[in-house]
Amino acid sequence: MIRILPASLFIVALLLFLPARLPAQEASIPAERIYDVGQLKPLDSTLKVTVGDPAPDFSLPTISGEKITLAQFRGSKNVVLSFIPAAWTPVCSGQWPGYNIVQDMFEQTDTLLIGVSADNVPTLNAWVQEMGGVWFPVASDFYPHGQLAEALGILRSSGETERALFLIDKEGIIRYIDVHDINSRPDLGPLVKAMQELQ
Repeated sequence: MIRILPASLFIVALLLFLPARLPAQEASIPAERIYDVGQLKPLDSTLKVTVGDPAPDFSLPTISGEKITLAQFRGSKNVVLSFIPAAWTPVCSGQWPGYNIVQDMFEQTDTLLIGVSADNVPTLNAWVQEMGGVWFPVASDFYPHGQLAEALGILRSSGETERALFLIDKEGIIRYIDVHDINSRPDLGPLVKAMQELQ
């Protein structure tokens, strides 16, 4: 007898087998338009929060022209903050478009994904448009430079942020943290599992 997996389980299974890295030529942006930063040195920031801590509130401008805050989702949505080091770079240009294929996983777990970068709004807007758009809000932590990243402890001495994921529940408590190797995309399997555990 053949068993059909529910779509959500199929997607989770697929995510576990997807490569963590997406070469620039597989992204929607032509490779010649992506800035190659080369191998970046290991972690040089110090995480200031742990699982179980309240997440710092924030008010950040988005590429849609509106401000977004953590407080506005209190009691209504879980929130995932996806920090990327820099727009127009190879790994980042694969990571955010990759979330387009798992939008329903966020919706099924009542979770809003927010992309965050220390790049300014015009840069982020041009980059997201070049990638063909994303379904989630994209926010700029540019000014005061990296203020949210600094509060979390993921601002590098060079001014970029670490590649990091934070899952925050509806009460504003951090439930999952992945400060990832800056040179590769995070595995979505553990994040999806943490999101499902909040149900």
